[in-house]
Amino acid sequence: MKICHLTSVHSRYDARIFQKQCLSLAKSGYSVYLIVADGNGDEIKDGIHIYDVGKPSARLKRMTKTTQAIYNKAIELNADIYHLHDPELLPCGLKLKKRKKKVIFDSHEDVPRQITSSKAYIPFFVRKIISILYSRYEKRVLKKLDAVISVSPDIVERLQKANHNVVMITNYPIINEIIENTETPENAICFAGLISPLWRHIDILEALSFLDDVAYNLAGPADAKYLKKLQKNSSWKHVNFVGRLPRNEVFDFIRASAVGMALCDYVEEVGYNVGTLGNTKLFEYMQAGVPIICTDFILWKQIIDEEKCGICVNPNNVKNIVDAIEYILSNSEKAKEMGKAGQNAVKEKYNWSTQEKILLDLYQNLSK
Repeated sequence: MKICHLTSVHSRYDARIFQKQCLSLAKSGYSVYLIVADGNGDEIKDGIHIYDVGKPSARLKRMTKTTQAIYNKAIELNADIYHLHDPELLPCGLKLKKRKKKVIFDSHEDVPRQITSSKAYIPFFVRKIISILYSRYEKRVLKKLDAVISVSPDIVERLQKANHNVVMITNYPIINEIIENTETPENAICFAGLISPLWRHIDILEALSFLDDVAYNLAGPADAKYLKKLQKNSSWKHVNFVGRLPRNEVFDFIRASAVGMALCDYVEEVGYNVGTLGNTKLFEYMQAGVPIICTDFILWKQIIDEEKCGICVNPNNVKNIVDAIEYILSNSEKAKEMGKAGQNAVKEKYNWSTQEKILLDLYQNLSK
């Protein structure tokens, strides 16, 4: 059985596409091909045949010439099942269906919400219109596809109105081994990920002004303009900013701190107060054995309350943030219990092996 994954946007080693889905399928005996558009050439890695159609010079070219090149390569490979990872590839899905191919669409985000809330390149006054038009087109296409995947319950519920075969496959982490965190952490909080306004760093810096000798260990890529704004804050003196870290160093970075911060704002893209299971940050902190302070999203609060691995707060309420940090830093034994509880939960259920089974079952059913 020949499987072909298609992406015009994501990197060839993307965690969800390559590290999780492609490798899981290859280990299960499928012949797996991945078509990308990054300009880094063709290669075979870990048994996955990667084909590169070239990096586009502009967004419009990516959405036109690049998608056509991806489709042409997809046809050349003549796979049995095609797995699309970007909304702009939906037209390819329709054309593949006309060739009697089986097609899966993997909606990594709630695209209509994303268009209205975070697509800065689209003029604000037309975002709502484009979102509505995309929703209608998406529904029309998905009705004709063989299966749809998404990452969070509310997105799955919406997509089920267009396709009867929708499954949820979240971005839980891959667990090779769980290493117990026995080190005494610094009197510090940490964040590892994209440094953007979405993650309420300004509020965290303000909270630091009410705390004594608490450091903020910060790692990840940052927009230069936003980083400059943070650096002007009077609490920046408490920040240890290390920039982007290699993937294999992230867990040691997290484990050096006493608390992992995941204060995502209430934005449309994540369903306001609902939240998403598509973001890996919560589960990475749990895997590292670090207690969490996170947004009181409905989805996240269910996990935190059930597993007793952290504290949920309003991300816009500085006093809530201060109180939560003080509580964890002042109760070291309770913090250890939270960290251990989070690790156990990841080991038992919030890990990729649980999602891998759903993926393989879906492919097995489509292969019949």
